[in-house]
Amino acid sequence: MNYAAIKKNDIANGPGVRVSLFVSGCRHHCKNCFNREAWDFGFGEPYTAGTEEEILKALEHDYVTGLSYLGGEPFEPENREALISLARKFKERFPQKNLWCYTGYVFEDITDGKIENCETAKALLRETDVLVDGKFIEDKKDLSLIFRGSSNQRIIDVKKSLKEGQAVWLDGVWQRKMGSNDIDEA
Repeated sequence: MNYAAIKKNDIANGPGVRVSLFVSGCRHHCKNCFNREAWDFGFGEPYTAGTEEEILKALEHDYVTGLSYLGGEPFEPENREALISLARKFKERFPQKNLWCYTGYVFEDITDGKIENCETAKALLRETDVLVDGKFIEDKKDLSLIFRGSSNQRIIDVKKSLKEGQAVWLDGVWQRKMGSNDIDEA
């Protein structure tokens, strides 16, 4: 696996200060993707044991709320094994912190086994606390949305969703637009 970037003080991709890993490789090719260069699986740097330790070290700070996976596409088969391994080490060392994952896939396609090598996809999902799912859709782009780029994307409480057998929004507040009390029903 290659990665495009590591942001050690990210405030845009989940609540609080986060360490964000942007993986390389994505087959979705969403129109006007903000990270188009990361579509290429060969882009960036090789992910190594040293990279993993750098990320875990950055997560040691008390002010860091958690870890976020972005891309590229974390759920591409080429990326899952390394991300599962990192997630397990992260959970072991930092059980009080959470893992957010951004994906162009939707929760139901992962849980129903509709994507390639579904068992590793399900394993990565089980390690995730919050899933921001769905492709970025230019026509549904809304800069006022919190932690997502287009209104079709959902912010899902993975543990509750797996327990209930259906996608469950993390919390009503994440459905709101910045500066609004109105719920986005899109």
